[in-house]
Amino acid sequence: MKIMLQVVLAVLFFPILVSAQKEQSYPKINYEKQEFEVKMRDGKTLFTQVYSPKDKSRKYPIMLQRTCYSVAPYGVDSFKTSLGPSKYLMEDGYIFVYQDVRGRYMSEGVWTNMTPNITGNKHKKTTDESSDTYDTVDWLLKNIKGHNGKVGQWGISYPGFYTASALPDAHPALVASSPQAPIGDFYFDDFNHNGATTQSYLMAYPVFGVDKPGKVKEGWYRDQFIDEEVADAYQWHLDLGPLKNVEKYYKDNFFWQEVVEHPDYDEFWQKRGLIKHLDGVEHNVLTVGGFFDAEDLYGPLNIYKKVEESSPNANNMIVMGPWSHGNWARETGFQAVNHIYFGDSISTFYQKEIEFEFFTAVLKEDRKPNLPEASIFDTGKKEWRKFDAWPPKETVKTSLVFGVKEKLTVDGNEDASKVFSYISDPMKPVPYRSEIEGLTFTPRPYMSDDQRHASKRNDVLTFSTETLNEDVTLAGEIMAKLDVMISSTDADFIVKLIDVHPSNHPEYKHNAKNIKMGDYQMLVRAEVMRGRYRNGFDKPEPFIPNEAANVNFQLQDILHTFKKGHKIMIQIHSTWFPYIDRNPQKYIANIIKDATEEDYQKATITITGASKIEVNRLK
Repeated sequence: MKIMLQVVLAVLFFPILVSAQKEQSYPKINYEKQEFEVKMRDGKTLFTQVYSPKDKSRKYPIMLQRTCYSVAPYGVDSFKTSLGPSKYLMEDGYIFVYQDVRGRYMSEGVWTNMTPNITGNKHKKTTDESSDTYDTVDWLLKNIKGHNGKVGQWGISYPGFYTASALPDAHPALVASSPQAPIGDFYFDDFNHNGATTQSYLMAYPVFGVDKPGKVKEGWYRDQFIDEEVADAYQWHLDLGPLKNVEKYYKDNFFWQEVVEHPDYDEFWQKRGLIKHLDGVEHNVLTVGGFFDAEDLYGPLNIYKKVEESSPNANNMIVMGPWSHGNWARETGFQAVNHIYFGDSISTFYQKEIEFEFFTAVLKEDRKPNLPEASIFDTGKKEWRKFDAWPPKETVKTSLVFGVKEKLTVDGNEDASKVFSYISDPMKPVPYRSEIEGLTFTPRPYMSDDQRHASKRNDVLTFSTETLNEDVTLAGEIMAKLDVMISSTDADFIVKLIDVHPSNHPEYKHNAKNIKMGDYQMLVRAEVMRGRYRNGFDKPEPFIPNEAANVNFQLQDILHTFKKGHKIMIQIHSTWFPYIDRNPQKYIANIIKDATEEDYQKATITITGASKIEVNRLK
């Protein structure tokens, strides 16, 4: 298990970092490498590597990546096999800089998850990620030869957060930033979703919750991984019982303990939420995300929207493609997410036509990038679209309304007299995958998974339109507005938007023979809401049994055409396991800390016909 987790870790969190085992790689032939300990304003040093082109006939922009996942390989004679966001930028020539962030690997200081931003911190003695970036940029400009005075930054996942966290109070020389799959807020990205704990992330906690013993070049946390061979993760998590039993694995893991002690969106989480600090951005920003990114989908969408709202002087752009976490940084040619094929060379198009243009225009040619405000991939038509705003302005509000006999109506009329009920049993939760899998470091394939396994269950409400006689394109935000009654004092609500393929849909060559695309129920978007937070994530409230309540929550954005011959489906249920932890369905102030096996109980969940899913239909 440890070996498997280390391999998965490299794939998930180092999407563009590769080992230095190959001899005579392009960087080794064309770049020279230096290593420095760069002093921050508080005296702590951050370990920094600089790769400079051997060709000294011209000056180069600086491209900076700050990471908590190691700048390895260490040593001036050991080279990465690839530099920068893509080979196209590497071969075009930049000074590439990599830095271990504060408290990680070879850097000094104390590591903090999602370091809180300190407003107005450009010239103060206090430190945060913005100040560390500012001090690093300032040092590079003064100490590295051959630069042209301009700096860009990029990063994927946690490095995407470090990129975004440098936007406030940015150094004047920092003129181009590309946060990619950036974490925006750990209460809504990765480890939590709308107050529910992402249980399938349990394997990842050692990376984020174990302090390092001084300066290290290897992953000091590796012996903290759960070392068990597991064929069926659903059964393993069920056998684990209440999440309080995780204590036997992570009693010394400070990040797990922080999650345990802060179930609500209290000051601990609020001050770590980066998005509210993104004011006054004045340079070029290209935020990148994947519509099938199970880790960080909230971050890119909401970082883009906040900069757009708060920073009129920013040249702010967004790219959303048919990718899972970080897949735009690698090119497999055949682009698929789980069972769904989207096309060929999609990442190459992004790297050459979007990312290359962005950094080249700003850092080398001193002009605005020739790019649209929003480059968005339609995951139903499987083609790129360009928009001058995101969400697009040319949409109309549309409601998906529930009816008898599992009917879903586009722009129908709600009827509160209709009721739809199911019994939710947390001891027999709805699986989040259509297939059996072992323990995962973080989930991925479910984002486009077949939902037929769920639609066959009695504890899942399923509503479907008739076969569409024309294309229906939904673009932008989705809001679930549920009118509910429950027989207990707490429950979760999962809403899924699904594209039902026609019976004669062709098979995809990459799938196993048992995967059939005819009548495939493709998950397009889904989200969970812990019902106690219906009136505020900092204000948990029990339900009054059998009394009506409104549970409203947002699903993340889409651009998806439900094609003629397909159907639109909505599923609603209350367990989604083991992706999301089980709600006991009995109000307990701290589920992780206090819920026992005896607290988990069945509940009757009723959704009335006054409920609806609000979407935006592209004209």
